[in-house]
Amino acid sequence: MKPTDFAKQLTSFFSEYLPGTRNLSGNTIMAYRDTFRLLLLFCNESYKISTEKLTIKMLDDNLIIRFLDWIQEERHCSIATRNQRLAAIHSFFRYIQAQNPEYLLGCQKILQVPFKKYQKAIIQHLTPEQTQLLLSAPNSKTISGRRDMTLLSVLYDTGARVQELCDLRIRDIRLEEPAIVTLTGKGRKTRHVPLLVNTIELLRLYMTENQLFQNGKQDAPLFYNQRKSKLTRGGVNHILQKYAKIASEKCPSIPKKITAHVMRHSKSMHLYQCGVNLIYIRDILGHVDIATTDIYARADTESKRKAMENAYPNITPGDLPEWNRDANLLEFLNNI
Repeated sequence: MKPTDFAKQLTSFFSEYLPGTRNLSGNTIMAYRDTFRLLLLFCNESYKISTEKLTIKMLDDNLIIRFLDWIQEERHCSIATRNQRLAAIHSFFRYIQAQNPEYLLGCQKILQVPFKKYQKAIIQHLTPEQTQLLLSAPNSKTISGRRDMTLLSVLYDTGARVQELCDLRIRDIRLEEPAIVTLTGKGRKTRHVPLLVNTIELLRLYMTENQLFQNGKQDAPLFYNQRKSKLTRGGVNHILQKYAKIASEKCPSIPKKITAHVMRHSKSMHLYQCGVNLIYIRDILGHVDIATTDIYARADTESKRKAMENAYPNITPGDLPEWNRDANLLEFLNNI
C-alpha cells in the first residue's frame, strides 16, 4: 500500500524536525508521540478510519475539537493535559503549513482552535521545617538509606526536575570550590547550580563509599539502582513517597504524596522568602522567561502578610472587647 501524505509528514516531523530543527528533548518528543497515538486511536474508534488510510485532509478543525473533547470526557484527562495535546497538534500543523502550502487554510483553522481556560492549582510546597524532616527521614546507617539521603538533598538543593536528577552523571558533579552541579534541562540546555556545604559533604561521602571517584566512571550515573542502571523517574518518585510517608507520621501536615516538583517548588519558595532575587531563582531553575518564575512571588502569602503588618502595624485595635460581657450583643445574637 502506498504511504499517505500524513504518514510521510508525521515520520519527517518526528525523525527530523523535532530532534533536529527544534532540538527538543527525548521526553518532550515522547509526549508528542503519545498525543498522536491517541489521535490515531480516536480516528479509528470514532471515525472508523484505519491508520494506513488517514490523510491530512481528513484532519480538520472539527475533528481536532472532537478529539480534545474525547480525551477530556472519555479518558477523563485534565484540562491541562488537553491543552498539552493541543500544543503538540499545533506544532505539527505549523510544520505542515510550511512544508505543504496547499494545506494552508486547513492548517490555520486548526491553529485557531483555542486552549481551554482553567483555574491553575495553588503551588504545593513544604515549609523549611517540613523539608528538614523529609530530608532526615532516610536511615543513615544503611547503604540504601545514605544513598536516598544524598539523593533527596541533591534534589532539593539544586531544585532539579526529576529527569534532570535521573540524568546526572559523575562528570556533572564538581566538589572543589566553587562546588556546582551541571544540570541538563529542557531543550538540552545546561546550567550550573551551586551546592551548599551539607550537600557537598553528603555527596563526598556517598561517592567515596561507592567508589565513584575512580577513573573511567565519569559517565556512570550518579544515582543508580541494584542493576547499576540510572534511576528512572518512577524510581525517584517511589523513593520520595517512601520517605514522605515516614515524615508524615512525625508531622501530619506533611503530605503523604510528594513529587519531585514539590521539592523544586519548595526550594524556589525558600529562596524567595530569604530575599533571593527572582532573576537568580530563574537561572537556578532553568526557566527561559522570568514570568514563569514570578509564580513564586504571587504564591508567597506569608511574605505578603508580613509586608502588610510592617506597612500598617497599628491600625487594628490592640484592646479587643470582651464580647461575652456585652449583654446587648448576646441578646442580639440569640434573637437571630
